Amino acid sequence: MLHRMRIQRLVAAASFALLLAGWPLGAPGAEQAPAEKGPRYEAAFAAFAEADRASPPAPGGILFVGSSIFRQWTTVAEQMKPLPVLNRAFGGSRTADQLVRFEQLVPRYAPKVIVYYCGSNDVRAGTEPEAPAAIFARFREFSERAQRALPGVRVVFVSSTRSPDRVARWEQVDHYNALARAYCESHPGHTFVDINPLLVDADGHPRLDLYRADKLHFHPPAYELFTARLKPVLERIWAEVGPARSGP
Repeated sequence: MLHRMRIQRLVAAASFALLLAGWPLGAPGAEQAPAEKGPRYEAAFAAFAEADRASPPAPGGILFVGSSIFRQWTTVAEQMKPLPVLNRAFGGSRTADQLVRFEQLVPRYAPKVIVYYCGSNDVRAGTEPEAPAAIFARFREFSERAQRALPGVRVVFVSSTRSPDRVARWEQVDHYNALARAYCESHPGHTFVDINPLLVDADGHPRLDLYRADKLHFHPPAYELFTARLKPVLERIWAEVGPARSGP
């Protein structure tokens, strides 16, 4: 209950900031230079290219992008059937990497829906936590670029997890999620999906049975919970934007 009230206060504060059009861009770190397009992820993108050659994905589907929480969701296309899902998340990535690789990730697949999970690596990085407003600003930039490239595209933001490996930074996670939630609630075409309630027990403690030994990544049962939470949301959105059905 206390955590829920705290999140509500964060959302209210974030909503007020967005209403004032401040979008906390002046926070420390917001002007951080973007990541360089170096060799770190070349293997992942070479694998994507090979998969595209072997089985060209149809444009106009549902594109999952983000970091290893999505990359390790190897069963997502099967679990989301019959929705046309393509997973192009790459492990270890941060929000700046999603911007640097944007052209390789988004326009080529021309999705009607983008499902975004990224930011938890930003929160976890470094000896000092980066300002959540700066991390949020890069998600917002990603969303705006997607809207410019693909007018009408829907963006679904999946909350960053309060992973047991970094309890000391849960406040930053909550703040980042609150900013994203407020943004999604105030911008048409955006949806916020909170998966954190799925990851705790009745007392609000992390369900360690869902996590791997690193207390960050997940065992398959967690992805079953994510499917149950996320699939109805995507089915509703797809009914609005997907291909029109013909015939009886």
